[in-house]
Amino acid sequence: MPTVQHEFTKKIIEILDIHFPNQGNLVLESSELLQYLNIKSKAANRGSKSRAGFANHYAIYVLIEDYIKHDFHINNNYEDYEGSQFTVLLRRQRELPFGSKLQNHALNHRLNEEFKKYFPTSLHLPIIRDATTNRYWINENIIKIIVNNQQINIALAIKNIIDTYIQARSEAFNEFMVYCQEMINIQQQDATQSIEFIRGLLRPNIDARIFEIVSYAILKEYYAEQQIYWGWSQDDLNTDSLILYKTGRTNANDGGIDFVMKPLGRFFQVTETIDVGKYFLDIDKVQKYPITFVVKTEETVNKILKKLEEQATARYKIKAIINRYMSSVEEIINIPEIMRRFDTVLAFNKGAAVIEEIVIQSRVEFNVEAEE
Repeated sequence: MPTVQHEFTKKIIEILDIHFPNQGNLVLESSELLQYLNIKSKAANRGSKSRAGFANHYAIYVLIEDYIKHDFHINNNYEDYEGSQFTVLLRRQRELPFGSKLQNHALNHRLNEEFKKYFPTSLHLPIIRDATTNRYWINENIIKIIVNNQQINIALAIKNIIDTYIQARSEAFNEFMVYCQEMINIQQQDATQSIEFIRGLLRPNIDARIFEIVSYAILKEYYAEQQIYWGWSQDDLNTDSLILYKTGRTNANDGGIDFVMKPLGRFFQVTETIDVGKYFLDIDKVQKYPITFVVKTEETVNKILKKLEEQATARYKIKAIINRYMSSVEEIINIPEIMRRFDTVLAFNKGAAVIEEIVIQSRVEFNVEAEE
């Protein structure tokens, strides 16, 4: 399969060039395991809302680490090794950054199953397991590869790549925590400073999770000023303000629905891309129920819709299918529109409420307890 390209791909090739001078690209193209790690490392870029996916990385990492520790990359006698104990591997996984709550799924089957999904014709899976003795091995067939008619061992390079990925994710997380702490601190500033700080967070290169928190706080107060009248008969009507609920954490694997509005039942999904595949996947998850997309971009709404329709046409060709998907895009809210709605909220003197909500959501994301 063609090598997936993203920000971290360049770093992978740099590392491979260090281990195998001027052959980084070729080594990546020659190794299914490296290509798999490349696919799984997309979340390394700063600001990504993607889940970090450490479980499968760490399943590979601890087995490679064990392999290197016993010098099998040098001595070539791995076939005689009794294998590593599951309890040792799991304990080591949980010692790694973000790994304290990892379970046994990746080591036992999940990594192999996902690898098979990406490389269905591969003759080898990454992990070999003896269920009777509960011993594990990395499959040496996928770390000894042929490049330019020579066999090379990529174990050290793999360990280096995963170490670098962990560092990148740690830096992104630390940056995110700094933003959260700053947002918690804004309640101690005067109103003008706070509002300007919030405006500064509404830009295309801001951390995607921060954008989700800020956009939610603004939209929540914006819709709270709107009322609807409903009831079972014309003579018995209820009056309700629109309430926007956040459905979970910003990187939660919750099926793709970030906000839900009551009582209208509107769904909102926050995204940083204009990729028709992602939009239509979200639409499919809720059986083509209409979704409002909050997009971290300054491109115009018409341009976003045009791009989606062009991509959909190239992918599906059939007008009925394209129209069914496009009609499920209830509304597009871009950064300029969020700014306009923030101005409306400020006109209602609700700036303090936006700040308060940002602080609440930041504490949830940052796991910061409220100050005494």
